[in-house]
Amino acid sequence: MFIRSIPVIRVLNFASTLMSGLLSIGKAATFSSIKTSFMNKLLLSLLLFTTAANLFGQNDPNWLRYPSISPDGKTIVFTYKGDLYKVPATGGTATALTIHEAHDFMPVWSHDGKSIAFASDRYGNFDIYVISAEGGEAKRLTYHSANEYPYDFSPDDKAVLFGGVRVDLASNRLYPTGSQPELYNVPVNGGRVIQVLSSPAEDVKYSKDGSLLIYQNKKGGENTWRKHHTSAITRDICVYNFKTGLHNKITSFNGEDRSPVFTDNDKAFYYLSEESGSFNIHKMNLEGGKSEQVTNMKKHPVRFL
Repeated sequence: MFIRSIPVIRVLNFASTLMSGLLSIGKAATFSSIKTSFMNKLLLSLLLFTTAANLFGQNDPNWLRYPSISPDGKTIVFTYKGDLYKVPATGGTATALTIHEAHDFMPVWSHDGKSIAFASDRYGNFDIYVISAEGGEAKRLTYHSANEYPYDFSPDDKAVLFGGVRVDLASNRLYPTGSQPELYNVPVNGGRVIQVLSSPAEDVKYSKDGSLLIYQNKKGGENTWRKHHTSAITRDICVYNFKTGLHNKITSFNGEDRSPVFTDNDKAFYYLSEESGSFNIHKMNLEGGKSEQVTNMKKHPVRFL
């Protein structure tokens, strides 16, 4: 349930009371000034009411997207109509973390549970922002002209790992494409952006010790929401080893495998796959092998993990 807004009748009652008060003003004010003052205040009141109604007036909202659970498992942050909300994992009233005319989405928790990174198009394209888990003013971290999306915090929570299109490999300069992003880090206190990988990697997560990255690869510009797609450019789960500098492709299903999350002390991972017909949660050892299906959704796919 979302926090309810004040009923519209209260706004109308306020307007009536305001008008009565203004009409009782003495000769010091002209009727024209009274009318102008009244209209300005009435419009402001209606604007505030409309904003409140849009943000908090939903008891049965749909399209709650990009859920992200806190490290202690007690709180979920999600996106609804372009703002971030948080709600207890056990259920309850959702409260707004951001209230902005821009589109805020893709929340990512820091490992200590104190901060949340997200993407917002407050200045035209999607940049990386950080906000306290308790709410407050959001801090902008990136200023590039291309869209950029957060994936994880560094193991020490000092940087945000994100994807964007900035600097491609020199060997690819003849065939640049906006559909093939690179991977970067930006300090949470602001500062220089550092490239981590030049090869396309999405939904990236660090291992606990920071030695590995698990991610979904991207071989082409296929629509993210397409169902039952099988081709040469479907996504697979890969691991990058910082010590060896090598990438290892783990999954081999001839369809979509995506959104990996480490588990079992980084010895295995959960991920989304259409191997079972519709997108379901699967589990696999980090060395590869046979997948274990965890959920059994038939009609409606699991979209976020």
